Amino acid sequence: MISTKMQTLAQNNSVIRAMFEEGKQMAAEFGAENVFDFSLGNPSVPSPAAVNAAAIDILQHEDDLMLHGYMSNAGFEDVRQAVADSLNRRFGTSYGAQNILMTVGAAGGLNIILKVLLNPGDEVITFAPYFVEYKNYVNNYDGNLVVIPANIPSFQPDLEKLAAAITPRTKAVIVNTPNNPSGAIYSAETLAAMASVLESKSLEFGQPIYLISDEPYRELAYDGVEVPWIPHFYANTMVCYSWSKSLSLPGERIGYLVLPSEMDEAELIQSAASIAGRVMGFVNAPSLMQRVVARCVDEKTDLAAYAANRKLLYDGLTELGYECVYPAGAFYLFVKTPEDEAAFVAHAKQHHLLLVPGSSFACPGYVRIAYCVSPETIRRSMPAFKALAGEIGL
Repeated sequence: MISTKMQTLAQNNSVIRAMFEEGKQMAAEFGAENVFDFSLGNPSVPSPAAVNAAAIDILQHEDDLMLHGYMSNAGFEDVRQAVADSLNRRFGTSYGAQNILMTVGAAGGLNIILKVLLNPGDEVITFAPYFVEYKNYVNNYDGNLVVIPANIPSFQPDLEKLAAAITPRTKAVIVNTPNNPSGAIYSAETLAAMASVLESKSLEFGQPIYLISDEPYRELAYDGVEVPWIPHFYANTMVCYSWSKSLSLPGERIGYLVLPSEMDEAELIQSAASIAGRVMGFVNAPSLMQRVVARCVDEKTDLAAYAANRKLLYDGLTELGYECVYPAGAFYLFVKTPEDEAAFVAHAKQHHLLLVPGSSFACPGYVRIAYCVSPETIRRSMPAFKALAGEIGL
């Protein structure tokens, strides 16, 4: 018999992943061109040419034993310094290699930090809608995820409810901006006010409350909107980053943690984070990809395709009568369901539309539509959305 904890996780397997697998089955049955799978946030824009060029050059010219061998658990020092230098150029910080830990994606970074921080019964707060795996991650270290209800329609964090939710067991707050699934970008004013709440509550309870910023979508912001650098607002901030979206490398599982020296117990946290990755079995981030991203640290994915898809999908759905949140970032459209959420998702599936229910993100009454697909998929899907709208009386 497997562990009780894993029994629960197995029974509650990710709705998104399950829908992705169902989409493949439907495509085999009805033809890929007749199935409109908007379930998974899998980038549809190719990686910059520099990424493959760097990988080829590294494989051809760098020493094999060094390239494929072990290094410090935190990652190659020169790679960490390259990441630090890039952040310093962009955000006016003064990080060094000691402030960067290379990770197996942002998810690996989140798990490392939660492993470092949590004792059984500790609480981690996040804001709905939130990435579905946060609860699993926190529960895996015997913590409790406390969810602040969605602040509709802005989807900016409700700070009064945050203040009320903080207790002596609160160890950390997770924020995700640009947000999956709403596409909201938390404003500088919101983050400054949040920092004030956390500073006040840290003093009240006599212990630091850490802010964990989950930032895989940081580079995916549109219309000139700036994504604030959160450590500028609050000293006890840790940043989890991934190149999965910004360089279209989700399968390579490469990212980093920023652990600023300004944090309380910074040196202890940095040391513990290096050990946590080893204890959890990561040991270190993939060596080849570390060296690749060091060369490509300032490369950018062309966002024009995502911006065009955003407008194409938003305009098409609103013309049909759907109510949508216009996203400032990421590559998801959060659409209000005109009927019961479960019924709407089921009706959509009858039209071969695969949409992720908002309840998966603790925000029922919405569906998430990933527009990181080809524009042809969006255009071909519009008759299905139109038929669905007619069927439910929009």
